[in-house]
Amino acid sequence: MSESDPIIVFRPRRPAPPAHGPKGAASETRADRLEASNRSSAAIESARLAPATRFNRQELSEILAVYGRKVAAGEWRDYAIDMGRDSAVFSVFRKASECPFVRIEKTPKLASRQGAYSVVGAAGQVLKRGTELKRVLAVLEKRVEVVR
Repeated sequence: MSESDPIIVFRPRRPAPPAHGPKGAASETRADRLEASNRSSAAIESARLAPATRFNRQELSEILAVYGRKVAAGEWRDYAIDMGRDSAVFSVFRKASECPFVRIEKTPKLASRQGAYSVVGAAGQVLKRGTELKRVLAVLEKRVEVVR
């Protein structure tokens, strides 16, 4: 194919109605299935294009400040950021192959009730929840010593 060749668009032909069966009976044709498929893929595409909840620059700065101190102390090693439609999550790992040790979540839907920010422990317990990120992150600053 060269640069000057026209682009040919292939369109599927509409199938002929079935030769047998009662007249007026509703039968699903291939074109009908294709149209339904296009409608469902359009719904999926619009859901995919919906705006995701994200951490802004100030929030990330506060979170990474705590993360940097914990990495320097040797307590934390890795992190992951997940941005969904309903919430944004900053997960902290002690080792890269484990499940998250702590999750810092931003859920704007809960802002008027319990607060948009929460710190969730490894077992799923909410350690702190509130409207100000700095106050919520303060729970991570407390030094926990293990007694042997």
